[in-house]
Amino acid sequence: MPAVTVEDILVLPTIDRPDPTTTRPRQVKQRTTAPSGFEGEGFPVRRAFAGVTTADLDPFIHMDQMGEVEYGPGEPKGTPWHPHRGFETVTYMIDGVFQHQDSIGGGGVIKDGATQWMTAGRGILHIERPTEALIAAGGLFHGIQLWVNLPAAQKMVSPRYQDIEAAAVTLLASPDGGTLLRVIAGDLAGHDGPGITHTPISLVHATVAPGATVTIPWDSSYNCLVYALSGTGTVGEDRAPITTGQLCVMTDGDTLTVAASEQQDARHAAGLDVLILGGRPIREPVATYGPFVMNTKDELRQAFDDYEAGKLGTIPADHI
Repeated sequence: MPAVTVEDILVLPTIDRPDPTTTRPRQVKQRTTAPSGFEGEGFPVRRAFAGVTTADLDPFIHMDQMGEVEYGPGEPKGTPWHPHRGFETVTYMIDGVFQHQDSIGGGGVIKDGATQWMTAGRGILHIERPTEALIAAGGLFHGIQLWVNLPAAQKMVSPRYQDIEAAAVTLLASPDGGTLLRVIAGDLAGHDGPGITHTPISLVHATVAPGATVTIPWDSSYNCLVYALSGTGTVGEDRAPITTGQLCVMTDGDTLTVAASEQQDARHAAGLDVLILGGRPIREPVATYGPFVMNTKDELRQAFDDYEAGKLGTIPADHI
């Protein structure tokens, strides 16, 4: 069960049903299944965007689903100190705990529905790792890390850190109470999430109860991606199937429909959990290598030179 929830969904503000006579529903253009891998010091991930073109992802670059895994004592792992330049990282912890520290003084514990939003901009160093308590005792670990591109004019902005506590997330309900919508950033049906973004995007985590269907408005100038965190169901008016670890790239339009299967695996009795994300495409050349996202290969080489020269920051004396 995701950490951010409510006992009575009917007390939440509801979104209006879009008028089907004046809107254009989005359909599934492509469905992919995320391959499994390992990140950092060896924690398991699903590579959510594998097999999707840069043009269809724009303005997003990369996304990992971290876990869902139940660690035993001594098993949790994180990442060592590493640099970034040219984009933003969004770490959303659905269940469990991670701690962050960076070279501009940002950091803290991310847990149970909280989000850490880091703008790398011209350059930053950071580390993410499990807490000592989690390492000692083990426990549930489940979250995502998303990379959001920055346009060329903003790639060298000053680094910034945002700590978005779980209580700050905007909670909404579908008209029938069958879907809980968590707005982390951007706008959904006139309701804003707490995340402050350089690139116009919307990021929503929805839990659709077994047998329920929800239709939401989606900015027609944004792309639209639907990733299944857990459970089974369908996406789009054509009811294309989706299950855990699958991504649906949607066509143009201004509404999105997601439905959960009536029968769900016992582990996912709450229904279908999906991450719905989209943004205004930047439509600029993208050059990526390792921890840097720039526009040209020359800019990538400069990023590596600047990192080696210590221009992307230094590890603080009180580092974790």
